[in-house]
Amino acid sequence: MTARRQPNPNSESVDNYLKAILALGGPEENRVPSNALSQRLSVAPASVTNMLQKLAAGSPPLVKYERHRGVLLSAAGKKRALEVVRHHRLIETFLYEVLDYPIEEVHEEAERLEHFISERFEERIAAKLGHPKLDPHGHFIPTMDGAMPRQNSVPLTEVLHEGVYTVASISDLDASILKSLKTSGIAAGVTLRIKSRNTEADYVLSIGRSTKVLHLTHDSAHAIRINPPHGER
Repeated sequence: MTARRQPNPNSESVDNYLKAILALGGPEENRVPSNALSQRLSVAPASVTNMLQKLAAGSPPLVKYERHRGVLLSAAGKKRALEVVRHHRLIETFLYEVLDYPIEEVHEEAERLEHFISERFEERIAAKLGHPKLDPHGHFIPTMDGAMPRQNSVPLTEVLHEGVYTVASISDLDASILKSLKTSGIAAGVTLRIKSRNTEADYVLSIGRSTKVLHLTHDSAHAIRINPPHGER
């Protein structure tokens, strides 16, 4: 029988902080500077400091915070962050696959709903979708117990050599970039042939076996994560 979760006492704002720390800390779970959180959440630095102090003083503490050294998630904070990420990505998948939402619209809808769905609703969505492992953008969906595979992909902007690569995921943070990439045919699972880089802000590539050449800006390229060739992971 699936373990029952306790009612969530955390606010939407707290959830957003925990998610941001999880994302910015990366797979290595690095300390996250306060200014990085301020930029990510569009919140004044003083407000970030106050919130981190509050989260660190809670029972249980949700973060480990040291002024001028940044912040880490505690075990309880990481558990909640992964829970909200699971909600978000399941909702995105449901909106896209069942309700036929445009892919560039699912993120904002999921942002509004992720904090409030019940455990039963979460379980029903997962079952309806066949317990998916990836969301429409190619991001891993945490399991019910908080497990999530380690991400081995890298941003396209870190690719220095010509070659053939597979798109692992597309960032969902900028709807306009997401829509533009979709229109160009770039999505998770697509094969890209990287031809050259004319400048730091111009990435030249083609899709699959197509001979059509595409030019991507730095921001668009940074939104694309690709799987490194075998042997470079």
